[in-house]
Amino acid sequence: MTRRLTPAQAVAALRTPPAAAAPAPKAPTAKTTPKAPTGAGQIRIIGGQWKRTRLSVAQRPGLRPTPDRVRETLFNWLGQDLVGWRCFDAFAGTGALGLEAASRGAAAVQLVENDAALVAQLGVLCQRLQATTVQLRRGDGVALLRQCAPASLDLVLLDPPFGSDLFEPALQAAARAIGPQGFIYLEAASTWSDEALAPLGLVLQRHLRAGAVHAHLLRLAG
Repeated sequence: MTRRLTPAQAVAALRTPPAAAAPAPKAPTAKTTPKAPTGAGQIRIIGGQWKRTRLSVAQRPGLRPTPDRVRETLFNWLGQDLVGWRCFDAFAGTGALGLEAASRGAAAVQLVENDAALVAQLGVLCQRLQATTVQLRRGDGVALLRQCAPASLDLVLLDPPFGSDLFEPALQAAARAIGPQGFIYLEAASTWSDEALAPLGLVLQRHLRAGAVHAHLLRLAG
C-alpha cells in the first residue's frame, strides 16, 4: 500500500539526499468555438488512479510537455501520494503535471491555460476521466495565481514558455500563494540558483537536468 505523506512529511523526507505539400487554404467561415487540436504525439500519466492514461500532444508553438522521466522524478521528490493537497498548474498545456497530481489524490487541482484549443482538449479529457477534483480555466495563469489567497496552496506547478519574461512574475505569485510547507515546481531552460531565488524569498530544494529541461523543486526560505 502506498504511504500517504502530508506536505510537512514530504518536506522532512526531502532532507535526506536522494540517491508533405501544404493543403489548399480554406474559405473564411464564421467564428466558432475552437476545436480540440489534433495530437502530434502522446504522453502518459505515470502514477495514481489514471496510470497509463495517454494524453494527446498538440502541435502548438512553445508547447513542451514535461517528459515522463522528469514527472516521475518530481513525484518521487514529493512522496507519490498527494491526498488532500491543493495544487495550481499555471501553464497547463497538455495538463500532464496537474493531472498527474490529481491522479495521485490531490483534493483540488486548478488547471489554467490561455490557448482556447488546448482548453477544449483538456475539457474533453477531464470529462473522460471524470476528474471531479480538477477545475479547468482559460486565462492568464500568473494573473489567476495572484488572485489565490495567501498561503492557500500546497503545490504550484510552473512551466512557462522558454524565452518568455513570465518566470519572475510567476515565481513571485507562487511564493505568495504557497503555505509554509508548500512546494513550487519550476521548469526552465537553465538553472535557477539560490542567489537568483533569494530576492523572491525562495530556496532550491532539488534540481534535475534532462536534456534541455531544468527541473527545480523550490520552497520558501526560512
